[in-house]
Amino acid sequence: MPSEIENLDAEGFRPNVGIVISNNLGDVFWARRVGGDNAWQFPQGGMQPNEAPEDALYRELFEEVGLTPSSVKILAVTRNWLRYRLPNRLRRNNSSPRFRGQKQKWYLLQLIGNESDISMNCSDKPEFDAWRWVSYWYPLTQIVAFKQEVYRRALHELAPAIQVGDT
Repeated sequence: MPSEIENLDAEGFRPNVGIVISNNLGDVFWARRVGGDNAWQFPQGGMQPNEAPEDALYRELFEEVGLTPSSVKILAVTRNWLRYRLPNRLRRNNSSPRFRGQKQKWYLLQLIGNESDISMNCSDKPEFDAWRWVSYWYPLTQIVAFKQEVYRRALHELAPAIQVGDT
């Protein structure tokens, strides 16, 4: 696995994908991080060098949530990269001094497969240990402070594409 420093842009941000999965009621998938002391978030993950955002989306979707491309439909993607700075206290000890945070492409997906296909155990180190459906805007009031603005911008940009009803 490449190191964080190998995949930083010129401003010190690591490319990443954020994943909002919706059901046919317009609710979204909300997952609890393993060992996160009740820390909940949307799935997200870093891109590997030379990996296209959509390829990273499908890789992370399977690793973190167990869903395959046939289980979802892409409804929207953010036009631009959305950035957040990681607080110094949360940076890994081996982080590059240049590392500032993440830049993300956010995807809104519609679950078209079965909810029973969702699995948190598709990688050697699962990132989540629980999940639930929540209302679309609920995550804005629950996410850690340093991610709030990115979540707000992503959800506002993706909201027009949300689909409610049969797919």
